Amino acid sequence: MNDYWWLIVAMTALTFIPRYLPLALAGKIHIPPLLVQALEFVPIAVLTAIIVQASLVRDGAILVSTENHYLIASVLAFVTALLSRHLMLTIVVGLVTFSVCRLQLF
Repeated sequence: MNDYWWLIVAMTALTFIPRYLPLALAGKIHIPPLLVQALEFVPIAVLTAIIVQASLVRDGAILVSTENHYLIASVLAFVTALLSRHLMLTIVVGLVTFSVCRLQLF
């Protein structure tokens, strides 16, 4: 039982410290402009990694075919986003494409 308490304390520290330190040190340290510029790309990189993995990997293998409904919907949503720059239209095209593929209406 004692081991569980140490595990809870360690998990609390590992969760709390990375979130607290940037707030605590925000006014005391100067972040170089190059680092600030690089950090702006972190959300884009993370979302890209999540979307590509979710679109391509099926049952532990990369599936690039017309049977991969996730990939078809992602590609059409991406093209829609490039052409229209309209978020709601991109979401609707992706969802409708995925639904049509899942129902195999074409």
